[in-house]
Amino acid sequence: MPELPEVESLRRLLTEQAVGRAVVRVDVASLSVLKTYDPPVSALHGMFVTGVARHGKFLDVEVGGELHLITHLARAGWLQWRDNLTAVPPKPGKGPLGLRVHLGERDDDPPGATFGFDLTEAGTKKSLAVYCVRDPMLVPGIARLGPDPLAEDFTAEVLGSVLASAGRAQIKGVLRDQSVIGGIGNAYSDEVLHAAKLSPFKPANTLDDQGVAALHAVIRETLADAIARSDGLETSQLKREKKAGLRVHARTGQPCPVCGDTVREVSFADSSLQYCATCQTGGKPLADRRMSRLLK
Repeated sequence: MPELPEVESLRRLLTEQAVGRAVVRVDVASLSVLKTYDPPVSALHGMFVTGVARHGKFLDVEVGGELHLITHLARAGWLQWRDNLTAVPPKPGKGPLGLRVHLGERDDDPPGATFGFDLTEAGTKKSLAVYCVRDPMLVPGIARLGPDPLAEDFTAEVLGSVLASAGRAQIKGVLRDQSVIGGIGNAYSDEVLHAAKLSPFKPANTLDDQGVAALHAVIRETLADAIARSDGLETSQLKREKKAGLRVHARTGQPCPVCGDTVREVSFADSSLQYCATCQTGGKPLADRRMSRLLK
């Protein structure tokens, strides 16, 4: 699932490539991706892209200074920038394409070039979501977002308040709850907790001030490093870079890059987490499947 670093990288790429271009046409290949109908996406036609923003894991293409084309890539969605976009409308319901945005030329473009981007989704479970709204806060997922962990006002004190309010909830779940902190998902919560040497099952309110400050620094450093590694990459390369940069997430059975111990996994009904027992739990393996305590 694309998380804050990948969505931020897409935001930067679209800012560079799309701002200043007119929306020529929007092709909807799958009606299920559209979650709003007023205004219709056809209202974007002829208006210029004026900016690109990010809200947690949501990508917000600002058009004409008054409309927003917002997408949430969900578990298997992706955005692919095209320098040679075909003008032929896609056949509805065929393949992974959900929506295609055709953009006009800029003065510095080579003659005959065609530009735009595709929103696609792999697999059979379709969760890709696209909204055309006048105000981003009309998107329910954005309206309930917690603070952005890379914002200047996301201080150690703010994090401490978040953790205290969560009580004895497992810190892994708190970090990936979008209404608590916006943008961190399953992968980067694993990475943050490994770097901070914290058990994913540790109660959120048990960190002292020093521990909160250390976790805050690790959150910002982990996310910033991931964004920096992706700087300047094409959209087709971002997924590969994310996978290559992960130290424990999705690396079950491989050696921990810090201590050499085997990376372990805890499986749940619809997800899993990975961790290093030596680095994070004092060498004790965590109980699998919904048990929130260490094996005795």
